Amino acid sequence: MPVPEGTLLNGPHVVASPRTVLAMGSEIHGSLLADAAFDRLRHVASVDTSLHITDFTRADPAVLADTEVLFTHWGAPLLTEEALRRMPRLRAVIHAAGSIKHHVTESVWERGIAVSSAAAANALPVAEFTLAAILFANKRVLDAARAYTQAREQPALLPYFTGYGNYHRTVGIVGASRIGRRVAELLRPLDLDVLLYDPYLDRNEARALGVDLVGLDELVRRSHVVTIHAPQLPETRHMFDARRLALLQDGATLINTARGSLVDTDALIERLVSGRVHAVLDVTEPDVPPAASPLYTLPNVLLTPHIAGSLGNELGRMTHWAVDEVRRYAQGLPFTYGVGPDELTRSA
Repeated sequence: MPVPEGTLLNGPHVVASPRTVLAMGSEIHGSLLADAAFDRLRHVASVDTSLHITDFTRADPAVLADTEVLFTHWGAPLLTEEALRRMPRLRAVIHAAGSIKHHVTESVWERGIAVSSAAAANALPVAEFTLAAILFANKRVLDAARAYTQAREQPALLPYFTGYGNYHRTVGIVGASRIGRRVAELLRPLDLDVLLYDPYLDRNEARALGVDLVGLDELVRRSHVVTIHAPQLPETRHMFDARRLALLQDGATLINTARGSLVDTDALIERLVSGRVHAVLDVTEPDVPPAASPLYTLPNVLLTPHIAGSLGNELGRMTHWAVDEVRRYAQGLPFTYGVGPDELTRSA
């Protein structure tokens, strides 16, 4: 079983400089190394940051046998039972990125290995991207820019945008995830009416977030902008199907920074081609749309290549948060951002 929240990870003693090994893809390792993101890690752990593991079956057995902490990132190999047998001293997996679903298995929990994730750090740029998308959508910034380019010096642009703006527009947040909650926080000072759908949230929690808790269909019908922050689960696949997409009001914008599978792409394209709705899509299904997809050329679509999350120097934020967790482990303190198996049923 995982270590309960609030308990000491290593008993009452302090583990000085725990033997730590990097496990991640070569591209992200090279990027973090070049940006000196690992500098602090060397002060709190015994680690060779120039080395990283991409395949446990090909790694040096002596290195694995001595590993106490795995410092992981995108591209980390799967922690199977066989891989864990090669690491008998492994006590903690600290992920310097978001979702751990791609490398943490049931065997990790069965071994009682503590797990931490920097998902809370990654939530920040996604929420910021979403805030910008909401404000731009209600102002019809893309339409205005296009019209201005076409009109050049001709006046009469303002009447075209009558009825647009952010004053008391309704925004619907789907999912009270870390990102969904952060979006609600960022929207709170603005003159916007915010709805929220989350089957695990009660009305008291919703009031604390400053939002109105409603059913999903009601949220879709009432919102000028709908932004998706739900996890990718079997029950959330195509939660925005043809029926639910038809509930969007004319001129509404759908924002998806979560997972492409939450939206029926074909059904959405049909709505977009009609011109009735707009979309901001940072994720799609498939991850890269076919070359002939209308999503690339439709004027009412902003399509981005999964950039809402951490990129560039924002990767350093996640690394620093993860290094803080290594420091806490070395001091025998509980993780600040510990993850348990129960959370995976409701997280991305």
